[in-house]
Amino acid sequence: MSTANPLLQPWHAPHGMPPFADIRPEHFQPAFDVALAAHRAEIDAIAACPQPPDFANTLAAFDASGRQLASLQALFYTLAASATSPELQAAQRAMAAPLAQHHSATYMHQGLFRRVDALFQQRDRLGLTPEQRRLLERVHLDFTRAGACLAPDARARYAAVMARLAELNTRFAQNVLADESGYQLRLSSEAELAGLPAFVRAAARQAAQDRGLGEGVHVITLSRSLILPFLSFSARRDLRERAWRAWVGRGDDTGATDNRAICQEILALRAEQARLHGNACYADFALEDTMARSQAAVMDLLQRVWQPALAAQAREREAVLGAMTAAGATHALEPWDWRFYAEQARRARFELDEAEVKPYFSLDRMVAAMFDCASRLFGLQFKPRPDIAGYHVDVRAYEVLNADGTLRGLFLQDNYARPPKRSGAWMNALRNQSRALGHTPIILNNNNFARGAVGEPTLLSFDDVRTLFHEFGHGLHGLLSDVQHERLAGTQVLRDFVELPSQLYEHWMAEPQVLKKFARHWQTDEPLPDALLAKLQAARQFGQGYETLRYTASAIVDMAAHALPEPPADVVAFERDTLARWGLPAEVGMNHRLTHFQHLFSSAGYAAGYYVYLWAEVLDCDAFDAFVEAGDVFDPAVAARLRECILSAGNSVEPGAAFRAFRGRDPIVEPMLKDRGLLESVA
Repeated sequence: MSTANPLLQPWHAPHGMPPFADIRPEHFQPAFDVALAAHRAEIDAIAACPQPPDFANTLAAFDASGRQLASLQALFYTLAASATSPELQAAQRAMAAPLAQHHSATYMHQGLFRRVDALFQQRDRLGLTPEQRRLLERVHLDFTRAGACLAPDARARYAAVMARLAELNTRFAQNVLADESGYQLRLSSEAELAGLPAFVRAAARQAAQDRGLGEGVHVITLSRSLILPFLSFSARRDLRERAWRAWVGRGDDTGATDNRAICQEILALRAEQARLHGNACYADFALEDTMARSQAAVMDLLQRVWQPALAAQAREREAVLGAMTAAGATHALEPWDWRFYAEQARRARFELDEAEVKPYFSLDRMVAAMFDCASRLFGLQFKPRPDIAGYHVDVRAYEVLNADGTLRGLFLQDNYARPPKRSGAWMNALRNQSRALGHTPIILNNNNFARGAVGEPTLLSFDDVRTLFHEFGHGLHGLLSDVQHERLAGTQVLRDFVELPSQLYEHWMAEPQVLKKFARHWQTDEPLPDALLAKLQAARQFGQGYETLRYTASAIVDMAAHALPEPPADVVAFERDTLARWGLPAEVGMNHRLTHFQHLFSSAGYAAGYYVYLWAEVLDCDAFDAFVEAGDVFDPAVAARLRECILSAGNSVEPGAAFRAFRGRDPIVEPMLKDRGLLESVA
């Protein structure tokens, strides 16, 4: 198939983009066979080099190896997340173990590791540049954490564990996607649409049309941008309960998509993985390579916000109960009631109605706002390239140019929810930046916004706008990367540092000067009125107790599950009992239950690491204060320092040192507590 396989031919599209129109699922397995063999040959050649190991013939050569494989994997996982199909899912299941086995074989290659280890042992005498030394240290750690130092029998078992985990991660993610894409709450009458404002009705109508359900039908899906507004506005309590149970029940049901046993097996294998490394539990193993370093440090942070958040949520609960009383409701407050009555309480307290706000936040204008902020901060220009085709018609391409007009990279954006696309929002790289390889980055942002009706713009909630800016913060981290070696590029930093650029960028979306310029009514072009802006600012912290508890509860359960030496007999009961011990109010719930917690179980990326968003929030709030202290949120000197110390450095600098270089000191927690409105609860 090699002569006809487009994946094995040169990619001639602009910027080396993949030939999406020609790619079929059946192309991947033979292409991977070729790429895996080529990479094995490269690894063997580096290991067999007759010259003594040096930086060029070992570290730089290893960093440059496997380029065909890297391109294929980036493409494969992009399509599997954003434009999957039954055939592609089958290919993903078939390739999960072989790809994991290749990774293990690479990082357990004893001939290659001996050369890397020899360099590591004499690193103080090699005269390396700071970036070269950082690369050596990170690559050596990659090998040791992948099992290179284990005894032969242990290495074989470790490789088998990792292969099985790859299979389970794939099954977990596909089960969640099946539950999400298969759910439809049809609303066929005015009675079933009661309470829904025009923007929710339009999005539900469009979702029905996207699914071929014809005219006059409205559908609520499990897309966050659709189900959360439904829970906030629907006057039909019975339908809110149905939607809520489907939302929280993903992966927790008997049948083909039941993830309970998969979660248990993943936890068991991770515990074994940790034991092979000499750790008592997986949490200890995972945290060794983080800024936090220990469970104690993580739990200290979570506990510092838990009690203030409980106190804030208790105050919010009184407001919610007041809204229930005002509405004549006599039933108990249940989880599917909270958002509905919280929205009414917010309206009453701040005279703020989301249906009044949303027309000012069209997707196109908010994309323009995020580009404008990047231009003002970093001098970037964004040139639309409608001629560059993506994997779906929704994908938009932009050339990113430096202030002098030179090419910085390519930015792709895929904003809409679709049935064959996984939920959530994320950034990934189709190609990472590398000066040594001559690579400019190709960065992709995925969101899952509910598409507006035909002929009307897609309108975003304030939370949606935050998501848009958040993912673009990750995108800027990839686009502004300026390192020599690919392993250190962009977002390939420690997990509890990677969310700093993304969460920091969220701050600009709420700046009055940004909103006044770009938040304009989609029908009248009227700018956001001062009175409405004032209401938005006043209401910004309302509900933060509830949201903080939901996030922190998920982080607590994650850490507790991965701190066990053996998996729980029942993951659902374990989750329930853990939250009961912490005193989580029943009406609050958690952001992600274990059975659909993709951060934890579709890969190991955030396993024993969901806390990182809060850890990074300490960093981002303190970092944004540098702009506030300068008297200008677009201060050029602070922006230049941010670019140099954080965004361009990638993983070429230890993250604590990078933050100190930007801020002049270690981070402090008070700006985060203030931003969430929790300082009052601390006092």
